[in-house]
Amino acid sequence: MDFIQLGLGRWLHVLAGVMWIGLLYYFNFVQVDALKAAAADNTGAGITKHVAPRALFYFRWAAVVTFLAGVMIAGRHVFEVLLFLKPAYYPIGVGAWLGTIMLFNVWVLIWPNQQKILGMVQATDAEKATARRVAFLASRTNTMLSIPLLFFMTASGGVFRTAVFG
Repeated sequence: MDFIQLGLGRWLHVLAGVMWIGLLYYFNFVQVDALKAAAADNTGAGITKHVAPRALFYFRWAAVVTFLAGVMIAGRHVFEVLLFLKPAYYPIGVGAWLGTIMLFNVWVLIWPNQQKILGMVQATDAEKATARRVAFLASRTNTMLSIPLLFFMTASGGVFRTAVFG
């Protein structure tokens, strides 16, 4: 069980996290500027029709897998990590809360608004404008939260292992 929980769980957590944060950075540092340039010369259809929906699929599911793998790693200590923030679990607990906030942003703020922006859901021009702003702000918030998240995610490994397994 230890191998599955900490070995496989940790690798799954890290790999899914790399995909999630990597796509987050792609959206914020590459795609936003690329779409501006593509809008200027009417060549954005390839991005909005083919690239963005696929990237958003992997983005949102990588967020779920990262979260669930983190819960798997915490195992029976998940409530101590997420809810009680006991001193032994403080670093991983802070990281878990940052990740939980980011997961919320992905599924509740970014994804529904991106569906409007990309035309996957009917929306008026005013609704699309609002959706762009909400998705942008939530995505930028996640980008800022990813910095301390990555710190706590990597800094807490030894602390968590010691607290759980002695």
